[in-house]
Amino acid sequence: MSFSTDRVPVRDTHINLRKSGKGNPILFLHGGGGVLEWLPFFDRLAAVGELWVPDHPGFGTSDNPKWIRNIPDLAMYYLDFFDTVAPAGGFDIVGHSLGGWIAAEIAIRNASKIRSLTLISPAGIRVKGVPMGDNFIWTNEEIAKNYYFDQGLQERRLAAERTEEQVEQMVKNKYAFAKHAWHPRLFNPDLEKWLHRIKVPTQIIWGREDRLIPAAYAEAWATSIPGSQVTVIPECGHLPTVEKADEVASQIAKFIGAAA
Repeated sequence: MSFSTDRVPVRDTHINLRKSGKGNPILFLHGGGGVLEWLPFFDRLAAVGELWVPDHPGFGTSDNPKWIRNIPDLAMYYLDFFDTVAPAGGFDIVGHSLGGWIAAEIAIRNASKIRSLTLISPAGIRVKGVPMGDNFIWTNEEIAKNYYFDQGLQERRLAAERTEEQVEQMVKNKYAFAKHAWHPRLFNPDLEKWLHRIKVPTQIIWGREDRLIPAAYAEAWATSIPGSQVTVIPECGHLPTVEKADEVASQIAKFIGAAA
């Protein structure tokens, strides 16, 4: 499916925004690796509604303002983004990993432009006694092994050839990821105590074999967000949007339809 690309100005910062499909808008907030290519998963979501896929400030080809220093700052930026460009009915938000963390930080502040919330393997909280992996120190081989359950996908990730532009974006994304999630590692110690403020329909999706953020975290999120539901996908690692794209997109479509 084709998609359009635009530069959207919000305050003094322009972000790169891709759009595809028609219908009620779905906002996808990406993880720490950014969006290097248009995924088949995006086509699945674009068949459900009008899909919006921005590069967060600091990632991809978006601007990198000095005043955005952490995930709460990114959440506030997206609230400005909503005030500037969000349609009247708001968004169904889908956030993966770092993007799930951003989505939760947005929702505890102001959920007036959020119709529903899907958190896929989100970072953002810490469960005592259940350590996360540390992708800041993993080698490329360790990342491939720990992100995917499917060995074939592990091998394809390691063998993938990147364009010069993609390599530049990968480097930029790594710096942005470190800037926002290095310390404390992948969580905000103040987030969990405010998750009860999320009142919109919320689902949590996790890969059972996730070695970066273990699936045990799914129950902690569900306990903290009233009325939320959990789906744990077997034979799946930290990237359900790649490893189980059809299943995840189908689950999101069903959830959005029920929440409408």
